[in-house]
Amino acid sequence: MPGQAVRILGSVLVHNEDVFVERAIRNVAEFCDLIYAFDHQSDDGTSSILGSLAREFDHLRFQRTPRTRDSHKPLEHYAGTRTWVLGVDGDELFDPVALATLREQLLAGAHADVFRLKGHVLNCDEIDRNACTASGYMAPPSRPITKLFYFGAVDSWTGSSQRLHDGQPVFRANYHWDSMRYLYELGWENDPLHCLHTCFVRRSSSDPESVVSRMNVNETGLRDRSVVGAFKRAVRGRPVPQDVAELHTGGTDWKRAWYARGDRVTVDAAPFLVPR
Repeated sequence: MPGQAVRILGSVLVHNEDVFVERAIRNVAEFCDLIYAFDHQSDDGTSSILGSLAREFDHLRFQRTPRTRDSHKPLEHYAGTRTWVLGVDGDELFDPVALATLREQLLAGAHADVFRLKGHVLNCDEIDRNACTASGYMAPPSRPITKLFYFGAVDSWTGSSQRLHDGQPVFRANYHWDSMRYLYELGWENDPLHCLHTCFVRRSSSDPESVVSRMNVNETGLRDRSVVGAFKRAVRGRPVPQDVAELHTGGTDWKRAWYARGDRVTVDAAPFLVPR
C-alpha cells in the first residue's frame, strides 16, 4: 500500500428514485474517480436516467440487478488499498463544491487513521426549488446517514447483503467498525460532507402524491404477506399493515423516529440543487 495513489469511488444502490437520482449522481461525479451504480428493479424512470448518465460519464458503471448484494461485489476488490468509498443513495444530495475540498484532503492522505467519516445531514420534509431552500431536521441530533469508508482499513470485506451495510469486514490493526470521525463537529456550513437527505418528500414519480416517507430497509419485510414474512413480523413484534398507504404514513414509520429529531430548521439549498 505505501506509494499507492489514493482513489475515491462512488457506490450507488437505488430503487424508484427518479425525482432526485440525476442530481444525486451529478453532485458526486467530480468527487469520484469511478462510480458503480446499481438499480434494484425500479419501475419508474430511474433506470433510464442512470443509463443516460452512464453514456455521459465515462467513469460511471451502471447495471440493473434483482439482488442488492451485487452492489457490494465490485467493492470487495479494493480491500487493503488506499481507496475511499462514498455510499450514495438516490435521496442524498451532496454539495459538490464542499466535496471538492474534501477530495483534496483525502488525496493528500487526510483521515486515513479512521475507517468511517460521518457528516452533517438535513433530513428534509420540504424542498422549495423556487426559493432554493430546504427544511427539515438535522443529524445530529437525528441519526447520521452519510457513508464514507476507507478500504485501507480492512484486509477484506465480503458477505454484505447490500453495499457498505453489513457482511464480514476483516480489520487491520488499529481499525474497527466504530473507528470513525465526525465531520459534523465542524458545523453545517463548514462540514465538507454535509448533504440533503430527501427522506420525507416524494422521491419517485410512482410514489403517491401524499407520501410522507418511504420504508427503511429494515421495514421492507412488512410488505411480505407470506408465511416467512408473517414469522419475521411476529419475531419483531410488528403488525401486518393494512395497505401500502399505512407503510408510508402509519405506525411503522421508523424514519420519523430516527430522522425527525430536534428542531425543524431551514437552510440554503442552492449548493445542493443548482448546477455548478
